[in-house]
Amino acid sequence: MGTDSTILDEAWQVLEKSIIYYNGHPVGTVAASDPSAEALNYDQCFIRDFVSCALVFLMKGKTEIVRNFLVQTLKLQIKERQLDFLEAGRGLMPASFKVVHGKHEEYLLADFGNHAIGRVTPVDSCLWWIFVLRNYINTTGELSIAHQPDFQKGIRLIMELCLVARFDMYPTILVPDGACMIDRRMGIDGHPLEIQSLFYYALRSAKELLLENVENSYINQAVEKRLQSLKIHLRQHYWLDLDRVNAIYRYKGEEYGETALNQFNIYSDSIPYDRLSRWLPEGGGYLAGNLGPSQLDCRFFALGNLMAILSGLTTPEQSLEVMTLIEKRWENLVGQMPMKICFPALEGRDWEMMTGCDPKNRAWSYHNGGNWPVLLWMLTAAALHTGKPEIARKAIQIASKRLHKDEWPEYYDGTTGRLIGKEARKYQTWTISAFLLAQEMIENPEHLSMMVF
Repeated sequence: MGTDSTILDEAWQVLEKSIIYYNGHPVGTVAASDPSAEALNYDQCFIRDFVSCALVFLMKGKTEIVRNFLVQTLKLQIKERQLDFLEAGRGLMPASFKVVHGKHEEYLLADFGNHAIGRVTPVDSCLWWIFVLRNYINTTGELSIAHQPDFQKGIRLIMELCLVARFDMYPTILVPDGACMIDRRMGIDGHPLEIQSLFYYALRSAKELLLENVENSYINQAVEKRLQSLKIHLRQHYWLDLDRVNAIYRYKGEEYGETALNQFNIYSDSIPYDRLSRWLPEGGGYLAGNLGPSQLDCRFFALGNLMAILSGLTTPEQSLEVMTLIEKRWENLVGQMPMKICFPALEGRDWEMMTGCDPKNRAWSYHNGGNWPVLLWMLTAAALHTGKPEIARKAIQIASKRLHKDEWPEYYDGTTGRLIGKEARKYQTWTISAFLLAQEMIENPEHLSMMVF
């Protein structure tokens, strides 16, 4: 069953009205245009939010806005080392920007997290920027843009930032809590899956886009080395299925030496084995939310798992198992709106300790088990990539029945996503663009080739 064309037309109209212009040229989209709520920072263009907009613009041949976005945000990147330790580090992209109208000129004002709740640096922005760049090139064939000196330097700085030497032996990126789409405290500090999946995609993109020359030689070697170790690390240590859970259950603690099976010293009592053994279906599996010394976060995080499929981080077999899990645990992970950002929610004492009693992140709300329509495009892409188009069609059908009627909310609340988010903005741009993008991919699956490895 197709979506009513009037709904699609209205969605396009709202998306086009959200476009930001800089010196007369389109350069991005506002986060939301809810007439009933105070704008706050929703009148800015967030790099993370623009991703789904960029993809649907590219698929519709509207490439100018994406090119302008890439060029202008690159100019906002921090290029020099900062003397003030409170300033953003070299290589970082801003979380967002807005057009400021001065007396005689316009200029772009970037925010590197200084105005965000919690003042968290947006580690994922630079990784999403590379994602958009690669998709722009794959769509337009304009590889020359990446070969320009400023773009080569921008990519190189991002790689230097992500590959920097530190007191950490993991091949992953060490980041603070809230440094990604889950931008509030949720106990994901350290090496959250979302960042690692985006990191892997960015490494593979950089390998394609960086020229082989003396200036890039060190970075190219580092990228090649990190790619292999990161892939092995995540596929082996983050993966959870019934066999893996059973193996971890029988781990011995306090093992020493290189031959130790329990390399991260995970204690049995820290793993919810009873729940996991009943919840994990035969043939289903997923990548855990985080891994560290004596810590394995067994929550399911949608964005990290779906991006792992698109980037080729998971094996074809693992990718299929992730989709099988979503299919067999539909009520938990999708429910009444595609799809839940994480499962299960933190409740009781866990909520108090990990979120700092954050009222917006109460159980089954916002980033603590809320449902986010923007994830629809990733779910659709992953379903098509794994040969499961029926999952995508079912998800789109659910979304089409509610999103338009509910005025395109930012997120939904409740154990199955039946309630419009308590503080959700209406006419959220990435909700609209994700819906249009999912529709475009299901009707023209060939578009998928531009974003997957």
